[in-house]
Amino acid sequence: MLAMRKATMSDVPAVVAMLFDDHLGRERETVGEKLDPAYIAAFNAIDADPNQQLVVAELNGKVVGTMQLSYLPGIQFRGGWRQQVEAVRIASELRGQGLGEKMMIWAIEQARQRGCMLVQLSSHVSRAAAHRFYQRLGFDDQHVQMKLYLTD
Repeated sequence: MLAMRKATMSDVPAVVAMLFDDHLGRERETVGEKLDPAYIAAFNAIDADPNQQLVVAELNGKVVGTMQLSYLPGIQFRGGWRQQVEAVRIASELRGQGLGEKMMIWAIEQARQRGCMLVQLSSHVSRAAAHRFYQRLGFDDQHVQMKLYLTD
């Protein structure tokens, strides 16, 4: 049975490994024997913020999925809160078994419990299968997301 819980520092290497395990992640993440201190700092910042949640999914005691949930206040929609879902990953050997759907249903329920008026996410244009997955769950692609990467 899939169990969802708040991530701990000891989960971070497994989370980073799942983020690394795709064509985009290999370009932006680093894995190795020692965890990059930037991941530790990021985890500490997320863990200290009540509007941020790094979540892991466990199956038979093993971390097999992850996502980050951010809760954002807003003026529009009469002050409605939003949940932003990011970095959704399932261990590659377990994809296609319905675990991602269970994770997303859990995340949506968390948004409802916090009184959010919508759940939003972004997905890289190259992830066509992910887009079909999210559309099947009721998400629509009515907006264009734009990013400006800031580098030194």
